[in-house]
Amino acid sequence: MKKRSWAEPYKIKMVEPLNMLSKKEREKAMEEAGYNTFLLRSEDVYIDLLTDSGTSAMSDRQWAGMMLGDEAYAGSRNFYHLEDTVRDVYGYKHLVPTHQGRAAEHMISKILIKEGDYIPGNMYFTTTKLHQEMAGGKFVDVIIDEAHDPNSEYPFKGDIDLDKLQNLIDEVGADKIPYVAMATTVNMAGGQPISMKNLKAVRELTKKYGIDIVHDMTRVAENAYMIQQKEEGYQDKTVAEIVKEINSLTDHATMSAKKDALVNIGGFLATNDPRVFEEARNMVVVYEGLHTYGGLAGRDMEAMAIGIKESVMDEHQKARVGQVQYLGQKLLDAGIPIVKPVGTHGVFLDAKAFYPHLTQDEFPAQTLAAELYVDSGVRAMERGVVSAGRNKETGEHNYPKLELVRLTIPRRVYTQAHMDVVAESVIEVYENAKNARGLKMVYEPKYLRFFQARFEKL
Repeated sequence: MKKRSWAEPYKIKMVEPLNMLSKKEREKAMEEAGYNTFLLRSEDVYIDLLTDSGTSAMSDRQWAGMMLGDEAYAGSRNFYHLEDTVRDVYGYKHLVPTHQGRAAEHMISKILIKEGDYIPGNMYFTTTKLHQEMAGGKFVDVIIDEAHDPNSEYPFKGDIDLDKLQNLIDEVGADKIPYVAMATTVNMAGGQPISMKNLKAVRELTKKYGIDIVHDMTRVAENAYMIQQKEEGYQDKTVAEIVKEINSLTDHATMSAKKDALVNIGGFLATNDPRVFEEARNMVVVYEGLHTYGGLAGRDMEAMAIGIKESVMDEHQKARVGQVQYLGQKLLDAGIPIVKPVGTHGVFLDAKAFYPHLTQDEFPAQTLAAELYVDSGVRAMERGVVSAGRNKETGEHNYPKLELVRLTIPRRVYTQAHMDVVAESVIEVYENAKNARGLKMVYEPKYLRFFQARFEKL
């Protein structure tokens, strides 16, 4: 039977005009931004693939929910709707809302980590690792080796290496490991999912030693979709069922609802431990706001509750991940070096393969993101040595094996035609790669330098 085309499970009701600068104007804008795409003005960007965080399009039901915002300081009905939704869809018992995911990371780190602790995880994420370090801990990467190889086709490159985890337990002792940090999917590896089989094995090992699992569930529904598509025994289960099973194998969760849950702001800390819940509920009042709003307006909590339900619909994930796969396949067909297999929330360009003539000290991924913007007005972001920061002890750059540029696809925002434009620009930049010069860093902030660092051309 001939394969039929599919289309997005929605129709467009409102449009936002896009502005396209001339190449000369883009060169000037990039220079003024210090060759850092984070410092570009949004109005100067044509297709914005900087991040999928808070950039998705909300549904008509979410916008309608915004009109039902109960802006009471205490006891907003929207909080109770959100609480019920988290319990029903995700399965966690207790909820503490936050303005976004990093606030939840901050609280769980302060609650669980002691000075000198070690936190194993399936590859670092920038804000998560920083909060762990600021709480006195040290992150240890225990992801499988395939995750560091952009050419490996292993379908679940987010998996945790059980031998690496066991070796760390044997080396430092279980009492020095407050929890395993487990992300679905793994952003820095290229949006790669973790398998249910691996998660079950990690749960069994951690249970043996009394170690918790903290789940970064920012893109859990996307991970569930990949399990449905690729893991034996899950083809007949819904995304919603798989999401619930993933969460049932963990103890606590941090959520940036700005991704999966389809809202422009918001997050939460969820837990099954009443002690952690009590501590977090006290902390949130200090850092965010009352425990029934946590830095959010009632209308934002309502939109989040509705977005959570929409995020676990099979047809939504098929279209969301399908658009990412579409762009990835176009680039693979053109021979562009990208992280394989294509992940769930973006396509990751291999900057080392683009620019073999540049060392990591010349910031090839930062260079590639800048070149892409100048070529077409497409804004992407660096995920390499700049994002990796510096070694806390030596002050030297951390040199990750992966030097990537992330083309991150917002949900329900762009069409396939936009993806075609992006692909053509990437191909053009690749064909002229030998002419690229690297960059030198001329300003470096103290924390999370990739957000504000400035560069000049070598």
